[in-house]
Amino acid sequence: MESFNPNKHLKEQFVSNLTGSSILEIFSLITTLSVLILIRHCIEFNCLTSGRVKKDDNANDNATVSNNNFGAYMVALIVDCFFIVVPYILCMTVLAEWTYGSTMLVFLLLLFIVSFKRNGSSFLQEGGVDSIRGNISSYRVAMMLGTCISILAVDFKIFPRRYAKTETFGTSLMDLGVGSFVVANSLVSRQARGISNMTLRNALYSTSPLIILGIARLISTSSVNYQVHVGEYGVHWNFFFTLAAVAILTSIINVPPNYCGFLGSFILIGYQTLLLCGLNDYLLSENRGTDIISQNKEGIFSIFGKDRYWGMYLVGVRVGSYLFFGHKTDVRTKTWTRTRVWALCLLFWSISLLLDWQVERVSRRMENNFEISLQCNLAYVSLVWAISLQVLAILMLSDYVPGRKTSALEEAIDRNLLAYFLLANVLTGLVNLSVDTLSVSSIAALAILFAYALVLSLAVGCASFMGIKFKFW
Repeated sequence: MESFNPNKHLKEQFVSNLTGSSILEIFSLITTLSVLILIRHCIEFNCLTSGRVKKDDNANDNATVSNNNFGAYMVALIVDCFFIVVPYILCMTVLAEWTYGSTMLVFLLLLFIVSFKRNGSSFLQEGGVDSIRGNISSYRVAMMLGTCISILAVDFKIFPRRYAKTETFGTSLMDLGVGSFVVANSLVSRQARGISNMTLRNALYSTSPLIILGIARLISTSSVNYQVHVGEYGVHWNFFFTLAAVAILTSIINVPPNYCGFLGSFILIGYQTLLLCGLNDYLLSENRGTDIISQNKEGIFSIFGKDRYWGMYLVGVRVGSYLFFGHKTDVRTKTWTRTRVWALCLLFWSISLLLDWQVERVSRRMENNFEISLQCNLAYVSLVWAISLQVLAILMLSDYVPGRKTSALEEAIDRNLLAYFLLANVLTGLVNLSVDTLSVSSIAALAILFAYALVLSLAVGCASFMGIKFKFW
């Protein structure tokens, strides 16, 4: 088994004991990704998109699927990668020392394009239901793109260590991972839309892909001796199990959206109280018993809080219901929603900075000498919310830029978010098992990352072209 991954220990050490970067730098990186997407929306290639798409048969979203020229559609995907993915990879690697300059550059480029295409008239166009849904889809795709690029880039030395997951205190780009997924799912969940909760049987059926993927990841990583940071989830637990458990808990416990915010806040504060009463020492102790709970204590207890996950999901249900949906499934107006998204974004950023400066630094894991107030870990929750709403708020400025067309890449990824993430994990594993990521040159690392992003884009594009949607529940 050892021959499959001879550098396992070195790779685990490479992503351990890190302290992160500054909140301002994370803010800058996320802003860059959001603005890149808006720039792509401004630039139209009629020769590639004309007659390319038709409305999907699924009335629940506004995804589109190609039906005409496969070659032109593939070119459109490559163009999207060139404008969105490639610049972002460069910003996270070779341009990492000029993060703030890169952000200013793409922002000024957006202003230049808007000014150039203005022609003396305003482009403000009030969108309706489809416009809001399009913004939400773009937001979910943006978070997925950032995550999938990072999970492979982190294994190369060209990716700054300050962007990798922190061990205890600090902020980093990759710390946003699971939290951003939970927020993105909760905002448009069945509960947020006012749809009745499912039975246990239906909940298990709907989350079965995540459970299967979690088992598959456990078996595959164990069989090839793949590097795993045990402190993140535990010995057997992983990302997919966490998402499935959160979905099942929320589906079983029928809480009206209006009360989800209260319950979520209660869980966050209540869990913090348990940490103060000794749970913190138990979770961070390296001693593990032989029972299944002790072996996976980090992942199991993280479901109920760690000031994250389930409590964060419940708060997200309330926020999603408040922002996007009125009574039952009626969607709010664009101006109403945009104003409140920006207001909530500023609120969560203010709370995050206040907690980080005056209470304690943002932390995704507690230290054994934890002797501070109950709101410590809330800084992490607030930061995840601030970042998520920031991406959504910037993308909702699409009414002020010309074009406002969703790119082919966004449409393709939106139709198969889970499949895109699954393929990203598979490709990341294959790269790590076939390449010594710690010794490759910067040029080789960039080439691998570009090829990885292109394969992901073309694969999900092919699925979209053929009308495949990886969702059966």
